[in-house]
Amino acid sequence: MPFLGQDWRSPGQNWTKTQEGWKKTTADEKNNNVSVESFCKAEEEEEECFNKENLLISLSYDMAAKKRKKDQMNNNTKVPYFHREKWIYVHKGSTKERHGYCTLGEAFNRLDFCSAIKDTRRFNYVVRLLELIAKSKLPSLSGVAQKNYMNILERVVQKVLDDQQNVRPIKELLQMLYISLCGLVQDMGKSVLVGNINTWLHRMENILQWQQQLDNIQIKRPTSTGMSLTDLPVSLQLNIMQRLTDGRDLVSLGQVCPELGPLTEDRLLWKRLCQYHFTDRQIRKRLMVSDKGQLEWKKMYFKLSRCYPRREEYIDTLHFCSHCHILFWKDTNHPCTANNPDSCTMALSPQGFINLFNF
Repeated sequence: MPFLGQDWRSPGQNWTKTQEGWKKTTADEKNNNVSVESFCKAEEEEEECFNKENLLISLSYDMAAKKRKKDQMNNNTKVPYFHREKWIYVHKGSTKERHGYCTLGEAFNRLDFCSAIKDTRRFNYVVRLLELIAKSKLPSLSGVAQKNYMNILERVVQKVLDDQQNVRPIKELLQMLYISLCGLVQDMGKSVLVGNINTWLHRMENILQWQQQLDNIQIKRPTSTGMSLTDLPVSLQLNIMQRLTDGRDLVSLGQVCPELGPLTEDRLLWKRLCQYHFTDRQIRKRLMVSDKGQLEWKKMYFKLSRCYPRREEYIDTLHFCSHCHILFWKDTNHPCTANNPDSCTMALSPQGFINLFNF
C-alpha cells in the first residue's frame, strides 16, 4: 500500500546543506536566494553569449582549415597497412582450419606490390594492373586498399621521375585515373568511394601535380662516348627495332633520331608488329591498300589497335596454383602439396588477376 501520511522526505520542501548540517529553507529565504541567483545567472548568460559569439567567429574561420589539414595529414600518412607476403590463399569457401574468402582489396594489400615496382621484370605488370583497377575496380576496394593504391602510384611516379623511363604509360595511367575519379567524385552521395570528399579532392590535386612533373621532365642524353645505335649496321638496327612491341615506340624513335627515320617506316617491320599483336582474321577485316596496291601495314596497326586489344606479354607475372588455391609470384615458392606443382600452376595476366576475384 502507498504511504499516505506526511513525510519529511516528501516533495515541496527545500533543504540546504550548511556547516551545521541540513536545514529547511523558508519561503523568504527561498525568494531572496532566487533573486540573487537570477541576477547572477543573467550576468553569466550575457558573458556566455558574448564568449559564444567570439568562439563562433573564430571557429568559423578555423574549422575548414583544420578539417582540410586533418584530411591532408590522413591522406599523406605512409604507414604500411599491408603485409609484404609472397603468396596468399585465395578461395571462395572457408573451413575451421583456414580462412578462405579473399577479395581484390585484400589481395592488393597483402601481396608485395611495393617491392614489385622496383623490379624491372614486374614493373609493366603492376602498371597494367593499376590501370585496370583505375578503369572499373576502384570503388570495389576497401578504404585501406584505396589508400594503398595511391601510395603505390606515388612510388611508381617517383621511380619514373628518377629513372626517366616509361613516361608515356604512366601519363596515360594518370589521365585515366583522373577521368575515373572525376566521375566517381560526382557520385559521392551514392557511397561510391570510401572516405571524405576533401581527401579525394586532395588526391586529384596530387594527380595533376604528377602529370605536370611528367610533362616537364627533361630526358638527359647519356654521357657515354661509346658506340651508339646509329653506329651499328642496318641489319642489327632492324633486329633491335623488331624487339619493340609498341608501334608508338617506333614512331618516337624516328622522331628523336632522324637518321633512323627511314628504317622505322620499313613495311616488313610493321607487318611483323601487326602479326604479333593480332590474328589473321582481325587483319583481314581491317585491310588498307595504298594507291600502289600495297598494304599499309603502319596504318593498319594503329587502326587495329583502336579496334582490338593488343597482345600482352610480361617477363614476370603472378601465378595461381589450382591445387592449393595459392596466388604467388613466379620466382617465389609456395607450400604446394601436389606431386607435380608445375602441372597445376598457371600464369595470370593482369585481367586474369582481376577476374580471379569475381566471385
